[in-house]
Order: sequence, then C-alpha cells, then structure tokens
Amino acid sequence: MPKNTKLRERARALTKNHKIALAGVATLGAASLAFSAVPSGGQTTTIDAASASPVAYSSERVEDVKAGITDQLAVASVKVEAIEAKKKAAAEAAAKKKAAAEAAAKKAAAAMKAAAERKAELARQAKEAASRSVQRVQVQQVAAKATYANNLDGWIRQSLDIMKSKGIPGSYNGLHRNIMRESSGNPNAINNWDINAVNGVPSKGLLQVIPPTFKAYHVPGTSWNIYDPVANITAAANYAADKYGSIDNVFGAY
Repeated sequence: MPKNTKLRERARALTKNHKIALAGVATLGAASLAFSAVPSGGQTTTIDAASASPVAYSSERVEDVKAGITDQLAVASVKVEAIEAKKKAAAEAAAKKKAAAEAAAKKAAAAMKAAAERKAELARQAKEAASRSVQRVQVQQVAAKATYANNLDGWIRQSLDIMKSKGIPGSYNGLHRNIMRESSGNPNAINNWDINAVNGVPSKGLLQVIPPTFKAYHVPGTSWNIYDPVANITAAANYAADKYGSIDNVFGAY
C-alpha cells in the first residue's frame, strides 16, 4: 500500500501551526485561534482554541508585592528616623553636658579669682594697716624726740636730729666742745671786739656765727633768729660741714 506522504506533510504543518497558536495564546492571552489536527487514521479533528483556558495574570498579587515592599521601606525609614533621633538626642545631651561643665568650670574659675582678689585685698589692707602702724610709731617716736629740754643738752640733741634729717654730719661731742669754746653755752653771747665786730658784723650765739654766714647756711625748718640756740647750732654745723667736712673737725676759730 503506498505511503500517504501528503498526510505526513500536512500533519507536520499542522503541528507547527499548533505550536505557533499556543505561543500566541500565551503571549496575547485572549486571541481565539483554531487549527485542525489530522490523526494517523486520516480523519480530521477540529479543535476550537476558544475552548482552551486563557492565561490570566492577577493584579492583586502585584499589588500585594508592592504593598509589602512599601511596608518594608516604611519600616526601614522609621528605623532610620529613630536612629537619627537617638543620635540627635545623644548629641544634644552631650552638648548640654559640655555646656554645663564649661559653665561650672567658669563659675569655679570666677570663684577662685574672686577669692584670690579678696585675699590680695586683705593682704593689701593688712600691709597698709601695718604701714600705718609703723608710721604711727614713727610719728610717736618723732613726737617723743620733739620734746627736748630747754637747756644746752636739749638744744644740742634737737640740732642733731635736724642735722640727721638733712644729712649734715656732726656729733654731740663735736658740737658741745665748740660751743663751750665759743660762747661757754650762752645763746645770747656776742663778740664785740674781734675783726668781725670791727667790720660791723659781730659773731653771735652759741657757736658765734656772723649774720651773713647764718643767712647763707640757715637750715630750713629752724628759726631765722640768729640767737635761737637750735637755729644757731644747726647753721654753724652746716657751715662747718661745707668748709671742714664736719663740726667735729673744728678745734679753733673758724
């Protein structure tokens, strides 16, 4: 019996068409295609592609996936915000702590400075008080020394204190020795017979000083009266210091 090659070729063609139709259904999802398949017995079978179940894609599943990702992103965002909030809170707390520490340090430094200034002020006041005390003692001592007997001893001692304050050299013995030789201790003594008297300028006072010499070597703070014992002694000692170095170096008329 001869082979039916036409049927084989037709079957191969149909099979190819069938595959194309299935691929089209899978891709388009709603097209109605029909094709015929010829079995080996020579009968033709018609298959309605419309009766095949179409491939359906559910939008609900996509939405669920989308919602899940959104939720995950939202949760992640919340976590990031929480972490950032914690970092910010920690930074603010650290800044407040640092500011409080700096404020405390400044307060302590200010307190220490105030204490040091107070201590320095107290020390200054104590020093001033001590200085005033010393000054009072010195004033009292000067006041005590200012009380001199109204006699030769008192005049010499008072003159010596004035000479010391003015830097005029001389000793008690040097003054006393020259006074006794010149006037015997008489403050009103006057020489009316020597050359000075002849020239109209007689020597006067305890140390027999002529008026021009008394005026030239007068010591400030003493009387301008040439017969004043203290003024006379001090002026004569000042003259002797200028001419001889000290009244102690005078052993005769000068």
